[in-house]
Amino acid sequence: MFTVETHATSHIGRVRKGNEDNYLLLNIGGAKVWTSDQEDGEFVIETQNFAIDESGVVMAVSDGMGGAMAGEVASTMAVETVSEKLLGEDVDNTLDSDDLDHQLIGRLHEATVFANQLTHHQGRTDPQFQGMGATFTGMGVTPAAADIIQVGDSRAYLVRKGKIYQVTKDQSLVQQLIDAQQISPEEAETHTLKNVILQALGAQNEIYPVSVRIAPCRGDVFLLCSDGLSNKLSAGDMQRIVVENYDALQNACAEMVKLANQNGGEDNITVIIAKFVGDDLAEPIDDQVQMELIDLGGIHDTADQGVEDDEDTAEIV
Repeated sequence: MFTVETHATSHIGRVRKGNEDNYLLLNIGGAKVWTSDQEDGEFVIETQNFAIDESGVVMAVSDGMGGAMAGEVASTMAVETVSEKLLGEDVDNTLDSDDLDHQLIGRLHEATVFANQLTHHQGRTDPQFQGMGATFTGMGVTPAAADIIQVGDSRAYLVRKGKIYQVTKDQSLVQQLIDAQQISPEEAETHTLKNVILQALGAQNEIYPVSVRIAPCRGDVFLLCSDGLSNKLSAGDMQRIVVENYDALQNACAEMVKLANQNGGEDNITVIIAKFVGDDLAEPIDDQVQMELIDLGGIHDTADQGVEDDEDTAEIV
């Protein structure tokens, strides 16, 4: 058994009138849920230590969008629907070992699709929520693996042996342009269509979450964040802050939010930092991070992650 030391926070930023971000920490076996419920003027870091068992733990960030309060409603619906769906279904222990190893990510995929259906229906039937949507980037952790699921452009990073890797790819228009070599990553930073994403919970009737599997190693630090953080901090900034605060990662959360605000703070800022600790985890061998693409329903056809085979290697950023 190993543990995951988790720190999560969501901040309104310096410009927005409300916080449309949210996060989720879910201990399935203990049936305990934590979401961002602080007042807009508060700054609270939620810290939890999870002993990982077969039931698993889920953590996620969601960045809402839409007029008035619609974005806040969308991100809240995302995290609440996913947690209720996962807690409302029993784990099937009769599965064979391979299916059991993939059970949590399969259930997380189903819960994410269900959250999209509810959010989309709400947006279509209630005029005040028309056009609302939310990103959703989550990680399900079991003794078998850390499985990451993504809809939109909220990111997941991994810091391993002092180096940082981006393990998700933005599902955005500018990322498509980068992949097609029509613009450079530097040009994407100031592109007029930078905020256009290709899918979000509630924005369309069907979504195609992308899922990848990583075998966590001892000392790994995963970071999930909304674009209010990743648009204001470079990967190098995140790496430095994690490394400097490795033994007190709640301070890393605080420093990242502070720096994002110093750099403008135009958007809401949400971050989860999760450190993997325990002798049951393998020591990292080299600088490569192997990722397995998990096909849970047509994702190869709709969300090209640049992975031609079933495995890929995360790049240092």
